[in-house]
This record gives sequence, structure tokens and C-alpha cells, in this order.
Amino acid sequence: MYFLSMETLTHAPVLARFGYAVSDPTRARILLALAEEPAYPSELAESLGVSRQSMSNHLSCLRGCGLVVAVPDGRRTTYELADARLGHALQDLIGVVLAVDPDCCAPDGKCLA
Repeated sequence: MYFLSMETLTHAPVLARFGYAVSDPTRARILLALAEEPAYPSELAESLGVSRQSMSNHLSCLRGCGLVVAVPDGRRTTYELADARLGHALQDLIGVVLAVDPDCCAPDGKCLA
């Protein structure tokens, strides 16, 4: 029998995981979609315009970061945010207006320095 090793994170490690997860635009879009409602991977892939394989990889990453959970639904699996507070945090974050130095960061958020 195999046991999944899990650890509980708080404070800075949570922010680091969250930051890593949203550093990829597709993962950020997945989180925003799941903040609206749970979804099946195939529906997410179609609505976001990515392949099912890519969606599977991104969902695996988000599960590993502890941000989403897979919920069995008969023969299928639906995904949802691991904690409803993540949805609130995402909404708060997208409402933030940033003054950025265009010589420092590219439009996609990647550092140019």
C-alpha cells in the first residue's frame, strides 16, 4: 500500500507556492476559472484553448502546490479550488493596479533585468 506524503504550509511558503502557480498564465487562468465554479479538465481545456495533455500537466502542478483538489464524480473527476479563500484572494489580486517600470518587467510579468 502506498501513502501520499503531505505537509501543511503557512505564511511565506504558501505565498511562494501561490506565486509559482500563478507565474504561468495558463495556470492563472485555470485558477480564475475554478474560482467561478468547479470544472472537468476537458471543459477547462476547451474553454481556455489548450490541449488536454497541457491541461493535465497544469492541473497536476496546481494539485502539487495544494491549490486545487480533484473530486471524483462517477467515472470522471472534477476540479475545484482547495480552499474557498483562494477565490477571494484571486479576486482581490486582480483588482490591484500596479505602476510598473516597463524597462524592468515585460507585459507578461517576466523580469527583464
